[in-house]
Amino acid sequence: MSLFTSLLAVVLLAGTVAEAGSAKQNGTALRKSVVQVAANGAATATCGPLDAPENAQCKEVVEWAAGGGKWDTKAGSWYRNMPNIAGVKHDQATLADFQRLYYCAPPGKDKFCGLPPCTGCSEPPCTDCFAGHQLYASMRPGCDGNDRSIGCVPPKTAMGYKGQHWPTTVVHGAQEMHIFAIGDWGGMDGSLDTAQGRLNIVAYDWGKRPGPSVFPRSRWNKAHTVQLCDHKQLVECFNTRGQPPCIPECGYVPGVDDNPQILVAEAFKARAALKDPQYILNVGDNFYWGGIEKTCGEPMNKIAYPTKHQFDQIFEGVYQGAGLSHKPWFSVLGNHDWGGFKFDNAWDQQMSYTWASNRWVLPAPYYKTSVSYADLGFDVDYYFLDSNFVDAKPPEEDPNHNMCSRKNNKPSATCGAADGPTSVDSCPAWFAALWAEQKDWVTQLLPKSQATWQIAVTHFPCGHEQGFYKGLANMGLDLLVTGHRHDQELWFPDDYAKNHMGITCIVTGGGGWNHL
Repeated sequence: MSLFTSLLAVVLLAGTVAEAGSAKQNGTALRKSVVQVAANGAATATCGPLDAPENAQCKEVVEWAAGGGKWDTKAGSWYRNMPNIAGVKHDQATLADFQRLYYCAPPGKDKFCGLPPCTGCSEPPCTDCFAGHQLYASMRPGCDGNDRSIGCVPPKTAMGYKGQHWPTTVVHGAQEMHIFAIGDWGGMDGSLDTAQGRLNIVAYDWGKRPGPSVFPRSRWNKAHTVQLCDHKQLVECFNTRGQPPCIPECGYVPGVDDNPQILVAEAFKARAALKDPQYILNVGDNFYWGGIEKTCGEPMNKIAYPTKHQFDQIFEGVYQGAGLSHKPWFSVLGNHDWGGFKFDNAWDQQMSYTWASNRWVLPAPYYKTSVSYADLGFDVDYYFLDSNFVDAKPPEEDPNHNMCSRKNNKPSATCGAADGPTSVDSCPAWFAALWAEQKDWVTQLLPKSQATWQIAVTHFPCGHEQGFYKGLANMGLDLLVTGHRHDQELWFPDDYAKNHMGITCIVTGGGGWNHL
């Protein structure tokens, strides 16, 4: 049983006994902590006073902000998120409102609160980050409330819907039909003030701006055999927008290199307006640099503040328009969505968003669905697979490209509350087991398919596990759609020098989050 499956709420009073719900006359939070106690007796505070030990890092700055700091000439910029989080302007905010801000989206990464206030805020409940209007994922938009199936309500844990069938999509019309595929698109949300002591998602001096920003990785020649410009040199070009000391070998082009996701999205939208795709296949790496910037383990029916912020800035605010709005995005996780070089970022929140959205579909790490083209007389079975075991290496290996890295994961890292890996040491085996059970699952299902076409969608690119996919091809698989490599590739079955799978394979990893 998960540690969090059976919880009891208790109130612990710090100091003298007081009636629950009462507060000091000056509006500060009551000196108590609300604690969740698991069935095994382990307790975790969910809110508390500013002088709680968990708030030692933020106490001084919160008191300063609520005192004279909110009148500083720069306060409007520092505390710009106060209305969204606390429901009031910064100059009207109480001490508890500032504690809430420094818990949800602290203006300074080193001065974060470990607990929100229990009382005393302007727009209760004080424990949410949405001004008292917590965003839930308890019912997918459009459901009538009576349907309790996968298509309408979330599972209890992130693994609850593994291998299940997402409701079949029925497409009407006799016109030419189109499917769009995209991957490795999710830019960096530089405007997010990260909590929990996390680094802001900013790689260069002016990256803290609304909308997607770029990770300037490096630049190579076309054959990717010679590095022309390393990461540090490319960041320097971003800082100066191509001016000296940016070296010519970096080839930095203002308006292009600093805007790749938007440029690709504009082309994507223009094509969508012309061709009107019925749905999108999304092969992962949806949010860089490490997925949703929160720790895994939130309840599946709740959307955290970073989740909403990153989806708004990187997805909802980018992929809208004729031919795209309201179209399903059938998705998988990429290695960066799991955390990139760690495993305990909020990958489960990307699944939760399925039930807060009318188009995002990611109910489990692996699942299936079908699309019926009713008036054209054919259908497709889709199998969505999580192939990220490829980057789940032994903890001591390749720390920059290893979700199980001992260097980048904290010793206490765990996603046990989400039924994910429980430790750094068990991480590689967990991902290997996830892949093994998917192989058994799809091997059993594929031969039973009665659909006209069978297509698999996964993150890691054409070339991995070729023997396995060749076996699926012998069972009827027609197409493999992948990403991860930041380019566009088309592998035909007769490309014998590299393709040993016997089927066509696509790499669609040029979505634009990163600059190569």
